[in-house]
Amino acid sequence: MDLAYIPSPSHGVVHLGPIPLRGYAFCIIIGVFVAVWLGNKRWIARGGKPNTVADIAVWAVPFGLVGGRLYHVITDYELYFTNGKDWVNAFKIWEGGLGIWGAIALGALGAWIGCRRRGIALPAYADAIAPGIAFAQAIGRWGNWFNQELYGNPTHLPWGLKITSTAGDRVPGIYQPTFLYECLWCIGVALLVLWADRRFRLGHGRAFALYVAAYCAGRFWIEHMRSDYAHHILGLRLNDWTAIIVFTAAVLYMVLSARLRPGREEVVEPDGEPVPAVAGEAGAKGAEDGDQESAPTAAEAAAPAAADPEASGQDPAPTEPTKPESSEQPADEPEGASKPA
Repeated sequence: MDLAYIPSPSHGVVHLGPIPLRGYAFCIIIGVFVAVWLGNKRWIARGGKPNTVADIAVWAVPFGLVGGRLYHVITDYELYFTNGKDWVNAFKIWEGGLGIWGAIALGALGAWIGCRRRGIALPAYADAIAPGIAFAQAIGRWGNWFNQELYGNPTHLPWGLKITSTAGDRVPGIYQPTFLYECLWCIGVALLVLWADRRFRLGHGRAFALYVAAYCAGRFWIEHMRSDYAHHILGLRLNDWTAIIVFTAAVLYMVLSARLRPGREEVVEPDGEPVPAVAGEAGAKGAEDGDQESAPTAAEAAAPAAADPEASGQDPAPTEPTKPESSEQPADEPEGASKPA
């Protein structure tokens, strides 16, 4: 008998009259608000304008929801398009089923459209919202708790998740709470990005790439613990292979970007305020300016050489000899010479 475990909610939806209030949807909505709020603070700190993040999120969020649902339906098509299944259920997003890979991919497309309309570079925007996305994922995972889904193998650990639902292929019991593991991992990823961005002043999309790489590292081992049905390739779940490929791409981007475009953007938005340089960067720039100011120009270096022929290596021009002044006194005038009156 298990004395300690994490209980599951008896219902994932509460009805307010004819209006259903679903826990899964609330978690997604709260996560979006947190991501936009934190992204806006980071955007303003980098010299951007208020409300820009929210305006672009109007494009990114719907695209992300559609992309997340498409990824889930395509990779788990047998849940909707095989014999005995109702394909209409593919549109019931409130029942769960959002693939983060599709959400990020298509959400990035929506963000690119929003950034292009405002003349903003997508990498700068992605850096600003990266930790907020990780926090949103952490909150969104509790939607799986409301739906009693995405758990791992049976366990006797005191933090095991008790499943009571028999819907679908669920078997009541106590299982590994993989939703909780991913929630905690995403919080750690968000804190890592915040620290690294402050410590190394990441720019040109490298903060977002760090978020992607760190999330994929955790998703790989958490995915390996899950017991729900998934397609396998060479013994690994499909999402494991996706995590490996995306992790590799994110690391390569960080390395190449650091070489090709080091530093951080000084201006992230047209008519925005430039980001003040830190002391180390300001000192280095000042030293470069000082070296340029102290270095003599070509004209200044040539002037002394022109004034001193010997220093220039040229033979001095011949000069005419000066006549020596005579030291003799003029002879006395003869007597009888007329003198001026």
